[in-house]
Amino acid sequence: LMERESWILEKVEYFLKRVSLQTVILPKVGRRDYLARKDEALVLVRERIAELNQGYGFAFRIISIKNQKSRWGSCSRRGNLNFNFRIIFLPRELQDYLIVHELCHLKELNHGKNFWRLVGEMVPEYKKLRKQLMSLGSTS
Repeated sequence: LMERESWILEKVEYFLKRVSLQTVILPKVGRRDYLARKDEALVLVRERIAELNQGYGFAFRIISIKNQKSRWGSCSRRGNLNFNFRIIFLPRELQDYLIVHELCHLKELNHGKNFWRLVGEMVPEYKKLRKQLMSLGSTS
């Protein structure tokens, strides 16, 4: 090991760079985890919305944390924002993309050109992040 130390460290660094966000692993969680951690998720989401919405200034009503199986978030026509509590397990870049995505639905309740332009104002790399989030599949 001592003779190969530099080679080993070089390879570890190489693989750490390649892995990055592409290998987000969501833990298996149940209702008990949801109940124990939904307040943590709500604090996180409120803090990030307060910061990220400064650039937009969108008005919203209620922020809710849910235990959904197939959605990361949603925005209602009434201006309510819903987020999956599993957002706490995502890297900050994906958290911010998800929050900005739902914030932009407050102005554009669709996924049209204007919607993506709004998302891109705050998250220029949204295509890459969207792909990463979608690669995680369902949240269950």
